[in-house]
Amino acid sequence: MKTQTKLAIILGLISIVLVILFGATIYYSLNKFSYLDFYKRLQARVSIAAQYNLSVDDLNNTHLIALRTKHLEKLEKEQEYIIELLPQTTLNNIADTYKLPLDFIEALTKNGNAESKKGNILYAGAKHQKLNKQYLVIVSAENYYVSHHLSFVRNILIAGISMVILIVAAFSVYFSKSIFYPIKNITDKVKQISTENIHLRLESNYATSNEISELTNTFNGLLDRVETAFETQKNFISNASHELGTPLTAIIGEADVTLLKERNPGEYIKAIQNILQQAERLNEITQSLLFLAQTGYKGQAITFERIRMDEIIWETKAIIDRLNPNNKIMVDLSLLPEDPTKLKLAGNKQLLNLAFANILNNACKYSNNKPVTVQIASSNTYVIVSIQDNGIGIPKTDIPFIYDPFFRASNTTLFEGYGIGLPLTRNIIHLHKGQVLVSSVQNEGTTVQIKIPVMVV
Repeated sequence: MKTQTKLAIILGLISIVLVILFGATIYYSLNKFSYLDFYKRLQARVSIAAQYNLSVDDLNNTHLIALRTKHLEKLEKEQEYIIELLPQTTLNNIADTYKLPLDFIEALTKNGNAESKKGNILYAGAKHQKLNKQYLVIVSAENYYVSHHLSFVRNILIAGISMVILIVAAFSVYFSKSIFYPIKNITDKVKQISTENIHLRLESNYATSNEISELTNTFNGLLDRVETAFETQKNFISNASHELGTPLTAIIGEADVTLLKERNPGEYIKAIQNILQQAERLNEITQSLLFLAQTGYKGQAITFERIRMDEIIWETKAIIDRLNPNNKIMVDLSLLPEDPTKLKLAGNKQLLNLAFANILNNACKYSNNKPVTVQIASSNTYVIVSIQDNGIGIPKTDIPFIYDPFFRASNTTLFEGYGIGLPLTRNIIHLHKGQVLVSSVQNEGTTVQIKIPVMVV
């Protein structure tokens, strides 16, 4: 069963039950009140009947009869009984003679007054005494309000409840449709989006912020992430195929050319050296890929120790100095904190050396060994390292893709590289719960800021 139908049924049933309970409560209250009120009427007539039937004052009796006739309406099937209790008369005889309920007569003689109901006839009575004689004064009548008015109210309630049920059912169906129409509309549009038109987005036609607009924005955000992941995967496959295919092609080509004819030992050595060089390049790429995958797996167990950021920077600079003696890396210590504990963090020295070596090596390479400035600073919560170069920069359109493996900016064709260093650095910094921020202007330079939490002692 669809949720829409289920919601309509639930709303309809709840509303119908509430309406029926409301109507039943009204009917029960009126019914109970009508009996209480009618018994009071009968008791009033019993009292008056006792006055003018058993009083010795004839003038007063005549006056009471006149008042009763004038002001008390005659009830439906009203009867009045004045029964003298004689010693030889049993209660059964009284009940049989006057066609009265026996239990009512018994309660009346025992308690002095009583009320009873038999069919539609209600009875009320009281025991009175006159000149050493005891009398039962009883008035009976049909409860006209119950038999006529209350029946009319019941029919009105049944008709009203039936009409309300129909209205509620129609409203429930309309209400459920109006709620689920935007959701159905969203579902239909999402079904139209595939890998061929993943750029499409849902239209948000809701001016106010509500659950539907929030759902639309959530879907659009999800589609943005899916599209980004899809494009990243496409770029990765394309770049990986190119980077892995290039050395393989070189190896195969070198081997084919070498085997075309017999050669002297020197030529064979040179060919094997070329093949070895390409094989080492291929091995380097695959090892980088493996390391990138390992650092991207957050469940990997990595040993952290207490280290100082300035020591990491100096060690990394020493590595770069050995690899590239022509570099012009300058470490600016002007922003170092006075408290050395603010430079301490929980980290893995080898991984951080690798991360900063990638950044510093890129800064030197893409600036053709122009000056590179490294600043170390600290706040109460983060150690901050800023690396600024004056190189070729990154085109604005390429910045969203700089963390994609094998992606290389469009202005780096004259520089060697695989496009793995920056994604690997970001993974390492994320393992240290840090952040990497890259800002760049083409032909002016690039600034990489790395923030890693200070170690809490």
